[in-house]
Order: sequence, then structure tokens, then C-alpha cells
Amino acid sequence: MKKVVGSLAVLMIFPVAVFAQSSQTYSVQEGDTLFGIAEEHDVSVEEVLSENPGIANENVISVNQSIAIPDTDGAAAEESTGQSAEAAPSETAAEPAPDSEVSESEAAFEQEVVRLTNVEREKAGLQPLQSYGDLAEVADAKSEDLRDAGYFAHESPNYGSPFDMMTSFGISYSAAGENIAAGQDTPEAVVNAWMNSEGHRENIMNENFTHIAIGYAEGGEYGTYWTQMFVTR
Repeated sequence: MKKVVGSLAVLMIFPVAVFAQSSQTYSVQEGDTLFGIAEEHDVSVEEVLSENPGIANENVISVNQSIAIPDTDGAAAEESTGQSAEAAPSETAAEPAPDSEVSESEAAFEQEVVRLTNVEREKAGLQPLQSYGDLAEVADAKSEDLRDAGYFAHESPNYGSPFDMMTSFGISYSAAGENIAAGQDTPEAVVNAWMNSEGHRENIMNENFTHIAIGYAEGGEYGTYWTQMFVTR
């Protein structure tokens, strides 16, 4: 079974919409991802990273950050690598969605991911994250969207960025992050996968986050889809 993971985080104090673009630089807006910026300018993520050696983690960019855009015409989008935050499954028809209500087994899996995440935080001397019921609705919807729309990325064709999605569901936050994964069979497997990847581990170990929610869905090309959302309230 194919397994992939992806992470994304944004830190902001107030919602600020700033847009400045030229042929050379781009100012990051709320909800942007590096993949989305690269796609908008018809270049690959690797080319953007090459132009911006100061970006240590492609999954973490800040609002108002200036990003140099390479002068490349018609560059191809990044291909799936199996570990990239923007890795996309091949285009296949999504399976019909099951009943939208979360089953008891799915709820148990989600609660176990929360528990295991807090175990890892406690090992590092961090405060445990509190479960956030309203955010869980967003995470469940994201996992179902990953499955039903047949994509694997932070940017949803239906909801936009994770931060747009949280806002549309009425979630308020001063900081937020998202980890996604697909193909892992158990809570232990998905938490281990996230902990063994720097970007995902940074979200899990972020001392500023206060609340967490997990979304789990079965079916689709990868068999299982996991969404881990964090916010600071």
C-alpha cells in the first residue's frame, strides 16, 4: 500500500492580506503554500527553493515573507515523490463517500492519534494539546475531501488552503498548522510517520499550539486518509 505524508504551518497574529508581486519577488499572503506559489508562477518547488536558500523548510513560510520567483517560462509542476507535502496520487475516480457520520472505530482511531501525539509532546516536556471538537469537523471534512476528490495536497480544490477551510468553518486562531498522511493502517503507524519527518514533527512539537483535531477517512486510492490540525487559541 502506498503511504505519503505532508505538513504545513502558518503563524499569524492578526489576519493580514498583503499582496505584492513582480517578475522577481512575491509577498506571502495568509493561506499561501510554497507549492501554490510555485504553481501560480508556473515553476517547480525545487526552482523556488533554489532561488531562496534561506527557506530551511518548504512546509513553513510566513505571511509577508518575500520570496524570489525564478524567471522560468512554463516550468513543470513538481512530481509526486511519495514523501512531499505536495505529493499527488494519480488521477483516478474517487470511491463513493460512505455515511458522513464518523463511525465508532474511526472516532477511536482519531482519539488514539491525539493520545499518541501528546505522548510525544510530553516526552519533550511540552504541554499536551487539548482536543477541539469544532476543529475535528474540519479535519474530518479534509480527510473525506482528500479521498473523494482524489488528491493529496494541503490546497483543496473545494476548500482552498487549510487556513481558508478553518475560517469557512468558523474556526478562529492566532496560529495554525496541518499534517496530512495517506496509506497508514493504524494510529501508531501514522504518528510514527509524522514523527520521522522533520516538517511534521515540528508541527507536533510546536510549543505555541494549544489545540488539536484529527480527521480519519477510509477508502479511495490510498485506503486511509489522515488529517491532523493544530491551532493556537
